[in-house]
Amino acid sequence: MLRKILILTLLVGLIVACAPQATPTVDSAPTEIPATEAVVTEEPISTEPTYIDGLGREVYLVGPAQRIVTLAPSITELLFAVGAGDQVVGRDDFSDFPAEAVDITSIGSTYGALNTEAILALEPDLVLAAEVNTPEQVKALEDLGITVYYLKNPITFAELYDQVRWAGTITGHEDEANALADSLSERVDAVTSAVANVTEKPKVFYELDGTDPSKPWTTGAGTFMDTMITMAGGVNIGGVLSEPYAQISVEEIVLQNPDFIILGDALYGVTIESIGQRAGWADLTAVQENQIFVFDDNLASRPGPRLVDGLEELLKILHPELVVTQ
Repeated sequence: MLRKILILTLLVGLIVACAPQATPTVDSAPTEIPATEAVVTEEPISTEPTYIDGLGREVYLVGPAQRIVTLAPSITELLFAVGAGDQVVGRDDFSDFPAEAVDITSIGSTYGALNTEAILALEPDLVLAAEVNTPEQVKALEDLGITVYYLKNPITFAELYDQVRWAGTITGHEDEANALADSLSERVDAVTSAVANVTEKPKVFYELDGTDPSKPWTTGAGTFMDTMITMAGGVNIGGVLSEPYAQISVEEIVLQNPDFIILGDALYGVTIESIGQRAGWADLTAVQENQIFVFDDNLASRPGPRLVDGLEELLKILHPELVVTQ
């Protein structure tokens, strides 16, 4: 259970736009300055890139980072998505997508104390942390002289696009990142257009952990899964909860009677067939109408580019009759 919840608090922003300087006009002959006038010399302007991270810290980078260690799966996926996978020299244990990420040296688990010796041995010029990591871990690395950037999870798709572009900037893959951000935006817009005229919105129960069938864990308001369910033309019954991730009673589930049950915990052994065998679940509309679906929770709990894949998958589940055009 702990492992599942820790993964869910995972994460995907900030981007620096650099406007080109205007070219100064040079006269054909220098202008003589009268001896009585003082010469004013302007302070040189620093060109060293400065970024403000999710902890409000100033982080300085001299050129694109070439040796990066990632401390969260969402960041690993983000860097590969913008074409910077070859610049990742270390990753955490849970970074398993894309398949090439598994071949990168692991620095171990990021829960608890970090293996700073393993990180130092990789000689990174940048370590990227996410919300699944702690400020204490960031400080521990900073105290060793390592440059660390803490990336907050995006809470909207617009913030996701910004983070994609930012990842391109700090790795030197601006063109790939801009193209990806534009593509993601177009795909999300296509889903939004598809559901624009939907009037009947089904009620959805999304299960995170059904270890206790009488009080399964679900996702509440303010989470990306809640946002995606809404954008895909559904209503999240977990939205009544006061916490973003919490247990919901079977009595509340029966009261709301969801039209769809989506299993984000299928990876951990929960099956479609087992849902109807739970006490009090057999009469739910979703069970009676066989509207129970398996869902890859990584498409919601890892705040990176694959969130758009998750949105499209939810649309197919909730509204298979809709045609998405880009």
